[in-house]
Amino acid sequence: PTTTLARPRVRKQWPLLQPPPIRSKPRRMTIDREDQLDGLKHIGRIVAQALDLMRSSAEPGMTTAELDAIGAEFLDREGAISAPKSTYNFPGATCISVFPAIAHGIPNKTVLKPGHLINIDVSAEKNGFFADTGASFVLQGSDRRLEALCRDGKRALWTGIRQVKVGGALNAPGIAIEEFARKNRYSLIRNLASHGVGGALHEEPGEIPTWKDLSERRRINEGLVFTLEPFLSLGAEWAVDSADGWTLYADKRQSPTVQYEHTMVATRNGTVITTLAA
Repeated sequence: PTTTLARPRVRKQWPLLQPPPIRSKPRRMTIDREDQLDGLKHIGRIVAQALDLMRSSAEPGMTTAELDAIGAEFLDREGAISAPKSTYNFPGATCISVFPAIAHGIPNKTVLKPGHLINIDVSAEKNGFFADTGASFVLQGSDRRLEALCRDGKRALWTGIRQVKVGGALNAPGIAIEEFARKNRYSLIRNLASHGVGGALHEEPGEIPTWKDLSERRRINEGLVFTLEPFLSLGAEWAVDSADGWTLYADKRQSPTVQYEHTMVATRNGTVITTLAA
């Protein structure tokens, strides 16, 4: 059943119904070699290109399962393995959420229509390196409100990225994102967090708030690999579960919500975005 708690727990970008294998010690991907960065950039480029291909291939009349197949074929051709499928046994190679779903949508017989607000999230592994990216878009629509939300969703993400620096507060991006949302009269989904990534899909430092969290005291160490993925909304504040155990909806079903995501590495020379298509 759908979770209806007033304040659902903060969590990473997956239901914990099927957790990854238990390790004796938590893993944290901190790199210190150029070959590690090259590996992260390689898989990052693959997931970014898969996302771009899926977005450009989406058209009315297509099902989300058909769109997922395009992404799956591309990943396979590039020698990459779907991370949600291999890590959590997710029933799809990618996550495709059609609003009012906002995350972890299962590719199925849902038919895409003009004006749909769609989110695609692609994560994969190759040669032991992981990357995670996502974006929202309106399919052949002309809704100015949704187009503005998508534009500002991207701006919110980059507002956070600009705050990433070695030795800085891990919550600095979240503080900046919340201020951006407040100034532009948006809300943020406050129980879907960013996360460590790189050597696994989800790893230490665990959940990273993309909103102001006064309890967050951690710092960004050199070489840390993690995602930033704020969920910007027109009124919703919490993600709630659905009956299928995967798909997440906004607590206010009539409040459009978007997500944009990049994987990055904090270095002394600046932040390296690994999930760029070129």
